[in-house]
Amino acid sequence: MKTPNPKPILLVALGGNALIRKGQKGTIEEQFENLKVPIRQIARLSHEHRIIITHGNGPQVGNLLLQQESCKKVPQLPLEILVAQTQGQIGYMIESTLDSQLMELGIHAKPIVSLISYVVVDENDPAFRDPSKPIGPILTRTRANRAPYQTRLTAKGWRRVVTSPRPVTIVEKREIVRLIELDFIVICCGGGGIPVIREGRTFCGVDAVIDKDLASVRLAEEARVDVFIIATDENGAMLNYGQPGQELLPVMTTAEAREYLRQGQFPAGSMGPKIEAAMQFVENRSKRAVICSIVDIEAAMRGKAGTQIVK
Repeated sequence: MKTPNPKPILLVALGGNALIRKGQKGTIEEQFENLKVPIRQIARLSHEHRIIITHGNGPQVGNLLLQQESCKKVPQLPLEILVAQTQGQIGYMIESTLDSQLMELGIHAKPIVSLISYVVVDENDPAFRDPSKPIGPILTRTRANRAPYQTRLTAKGWRRVVTSPRPVTIVEKREIVRLIELDFIVICCGGGGIPVIREGRTFCGVDAVIDKDLASVRLAEEARVDVFIIATDENGAMLNYGQPGQELLPVMTTAEAREYLRQGQFPAGSMGPKIEAAMQFVENRSKRAVICSIVDIEAAMRGKAGTQIVK
């Protein structure tokens, strides 16, 4: 009889700033250099944990959309294909960086795999009736009016908007579970995954984006993860963010988090989905969730950094 793998499972959801930081152009050289900070820590944590890595893709998809707007000589690609492209691109960058960091630690036989991941959404999700997620370049009003897709005036100007439905299930969850049982480090659900709806026994891609943190927590539940870390560009969850009296919350119960959300302390476009994902994980799994900076992943694992979300 096969002996179960005793190592706890850690899922680290890397924010887009893990690759491109504020003020940077986002060159490949910058992205590879930035990745060393979180990936070095994850490599060290792999001694004692089975690892799943998820990641954002906002800047990368934005760049592809900008390229499409700038060149009309080749056919335009749907959003689902662009998400797939960035999953491959970023998966390669994370995997190669991780392989190098593991070798520096003297770990030469750790298997790593990157998966192109589908995420099922509900075609009746209310989000489909009100596309509100801005993507792509800023448009002039004239271009926005002539665009073949829905646009909206945002704080940055006119932009394309798409729907952002909630994830229902990760299609490759069984494969991911089997791989982590074999102690693979699995990189998956990039950019929230490729959104698909069921059509009979098959899947059909849809023009939408899924929040990366909500897709990550869905996977964390389905893969029975033990520790869920959301690594971002902030030190953790803040009260009165950007105002006098700003305060880092080192520990927060799910009840407190729900009340702060009601008060508007965690906006929907920034910290809100991270708080929601952490709450969902703690309430459904009764395990640890942490929101921390990408530089503090190891410290957050020791309870010395970030915001620990508890029941």
